[in-house]
Amino acid sequence: MQTKCHLSALIHEQAKKYGARPVLTFRNFGSLKWKTVSWNQFSMRVRQVSNALVNLGIKPQEHIAVFSQNTIQYLYTDFGAYGVRVVSVPFYATSSEEQIQYMIRDAGVRLLFVGEQEQYDKAHRVFPLCPTLERIIIYDPSVRISTHDPHALYFEDFLKLGEGFPRQPEVDRLMAEANDDDVCNILYTSGTTGESKGVILTYRMYRAAMEANGERVPVTEKDRVINFLPFTHVFERGWAYLSLTVGAQLIINTYPKEIQDSMRETHPTSMSAVPRFWEKVYIAVKQRMESSGPVQRKLLQHALAVGKKRNISYLSKGKRVPIGVEMEYQMLNRTVLSLVRKQIGLENPHIFPTAGAYVSPEVEEFVHSIGLDMLVGYGLTESLATVSCDRRGKPYTVGSVGYPIEGLQVKIGKNNEVLLKGDTVTPGYFHREDANATAFDADGFFHTGDSGYFQDGELFLKERIKDLFKTSNGKYVAPQMVEAMLLVDKFVDQVAVIADQRKFVSASSCPSFASWKSGRKTAALISLRAKTFAGIPVCRK
Repeated sequence: MQTKCHLSALIHEQAKKYGARPVLTFRNFGSLKWKTVSWNQFSMRVRQVSNALVNLGIKPQEHIAVFSQNTIQYLYTDFGAYGVRVVSVPFYATSSEEQIQYMIRDAGVRLLFVGEQEQYDKAHRVFPLCPTLERIIIYDPSVRISTHDPHALYFEDFLKLGEGFPRQPEVDRLMAEANDDDVCNILYTSGTTGESKGVILTYRMYRAAMEANGERVPVTEKDRVINFLPFTHVFERGWAYLSLTVGAQLIINTYPKEIQDSMRETHPTSMSAVPRFWEKVYIAVKQRMESSGPVQRKLLQHALAVGKKRNISYLSKGKRVPIGVEMEYQMLNRTVLSLVRKQIGLENPHIFPTAGAYVSPEVEEFVHSIGLDMLVGYGLTESLATVSCDRRGKPYTVGSVGYPIEGLQVKIGKNNEVLLKGDTVTPGYFHREDANATAFDADGFFHTGDSGYFQDGELFLKERIKDLFKTSNGKYVAPQMVEAMLLVDKFVDQVAVIADQRKFVSASSCPSFASWKSGRKTAALISLRAKTFAGIPVCRK
């Protein structure tokens, strides 16, 4: 059952409900041992952060920022800030000095919370260039603070400012004053096409998103949800908060490269991910098949074929599965497919929301075939992640991004652009009236920049309008589709299509060196050439 309340009070309300039950599984910096934190402990730390912020003089709707990878302290900081109406501005842990300097100055950040040595060093160097910045607060206690830095303190020392809850009456008053029109976060876009823009996320957006996604995405208090994407990413942030509203446990994976080991060690039931994660799983299974003996390879191929027949040919279309197919699937699921899932660390799988880029139909069919319930969706930072997604247990079409969530108006405008309007849509960009004027039309619809269409109620995306390449002979190329086709090849790690104003379509790729070292370079070249010239997806205007 979802707890519906303002985010400022969520952790404390859940603590009343769940008490000593574990909620956060994590590892300390540099440790290999997993630990847990209860709802009561989570609530206590959040109160300490709220009190410490008040003690440092941070006022309602002023800005702090978090420059860190996923950590338990990150969640303490965010929810502690929400408790006293302070705006939390997340930075990606890999951001450059130039990027964090720009965001600190643009948002007027007063306190900057950092994760490890790399983030501290960058923050320390830009500190003199950021007039509003007062302190740097460090999560990792092993970070070496510069001898010439009177402004830095460790998170444990910061928490001491809130020990005993010295400002609790004021904290209670601020929490009572919290409202849906308050700004919760300012989340900066990547800035790949110019200066980064700060997307305003309000509590009204979160409330509407939690309610709509709570009806569509059936995560429960029995789930163990591992965090793969950074909390800075709106998809992971919204998914983590949704999980907390239903009392699910969060497994905090600090280092993305360790996700596979973390999954095998902690046995999650659900996770959100981008398509690239599943592409790598698909490639790994294909490699295992190729290196297996003929009997094992044939058995796995047969199991995948039966899984595809049951889960794609019948269930995805809302058809009843023939008894013979169902019995064969159940047998192969227990004996073969379960071993595939175990290798990933998903012995007890539930649901796996996936979005953030184009999902290759080949990969989507594979994930469903091995018995994982992938819920493909679509969204933006400006829509607080979800615009549409598959409905669990209901028919879906491979290649679509599902049905629009409740309470959100979605329509197709000029040039087939997807337009949005509703409570989950941002009120605008921070201090960017020029961008706001362009992003919203006279009717209040937000222009996503994505091209799509509806078919039987499901939304299908075509391409990112500004990303379309026009070759010199007039053909339009959608790069995402081409790139997704190439990325399922085990010899390709990253790829970028190049076609604008050229007579031909080409691609610049970064090879998977581990695969190339296996001595199959010739096979790699043949594979890439076959995929490239087999038929590039293009569209004519």
